[in-house]
Amino acid sequence: MTSLPLIDACPKRMEYGPCGGVGFDGSCEIDPDHRCAFLHRPTVPWTGIDRSTLPAPAPRTAGALATLDALGTRPWVVADLPARALSVASIDACAAVLAGEVDAVLAGDAGSARVQFPPAYRASLVQRRGLRVWTGLNMRDRNRVAIEGELAALAVEGVAGVHCVTGDHTATGHRPDAAPVFDLDSTEATALARAAGHVVSVAASPAAPPVERRAARLREKLRAGADVCFVNHAGGATPVRRFIDEVAAEAMYIPCVPMVVDHASAALLESFTTLVLPEDFLSRVRDAHDPRAEGIALAVALAEDMLAIPGVVGVNLSGGREGAEESFAEAMAEVARRLR
Repeated sequence: MTSLPLIDACPKRMEYGPCGGVGFDGSCEIDPDHRCAFLHRPTVPWTGIDRSTLPAPAPRTAGALATLDALGTRPWVVADLPARALSVASIDACAAVLAGEVDAVLAGDAGSARVQFPPAYRASLVQRRGLRVWTGLNMRDRNRVAIEGELAALAVEGVAGVHCVTGDHTATGHRPDAAPVFDLDSTEATALARAAGHVVSVAASPAAPPVERRAARLREKLRAGADVCFVNHAGGATPVRRFIDEVAAEAMYIPCVPMVVDHASAALLESFTTLVLPEDFLSRVRDAHDPRAEGIALAVALAEDMLAIPGVVGVNLSGGREGAEESFAEAMAEVARRLR
């Protein structure tokens, strides 16, 4: 019996997997009864244009040039945009809190909501508040033609960067009735975004299986055109440093720093079974007399540790909770002020 091609064996139709959602037991995030199709297969090499070998970079957008100039001068503080999906009022309120405090907001999909504003429109809403936008772009909802249209619109909008992710499957959100597209995966989207002149970021999950091949997976994304890697929660600064050393390739890194400011957000993070936080991080917030103050102090300390790692150009304040959007934005702004 012959094995299925990888693109058919993976529910997300990934060609250059695995994604970051593989369970610690090797299970597929969509179907826990099955193992990830990429788990025991060699890292799939990027077969398109190897942009790391080009003699000169392709023309960059004005927004990309501004980002590259700024990233080389001082560490950036990037905050998740904790606003509600489809709420202009919530986006305005959170952006107003973060404007002037952070260098950019990572404006991706909001929580488990599957119906979102189009990325370029969301970027426009945020940037009218005076905030740089690093736009999250998932491959779940659009085919390659629509992705190319969004990339063109984002170039016109002048976003700071484009964060290419394959995205969560519709089966895991509140709209399982919607058909997932997955015409491209994050590596293929990276090449498209880079060809469109953007600063391109990708995600890496050093703690997710197959751990021993996560560095090689990132190297292929860099070959496809990624400039920056947002490093998902991996257990603290030491594992992140070890991962960067293992990648051993020219890149800029922005590790994620968890924002946990109350018991509810601690429980939310704990529900993500493939997420690894520093030891006692959640218990220290839970046991504190003032959980919010403790969570902010822990985020500042961890961010400072991350920023001391060679290759790290900034940190991403990561988190948010439904019903507490502005409160999280205020906590992120406070962390950014202390890091200044």
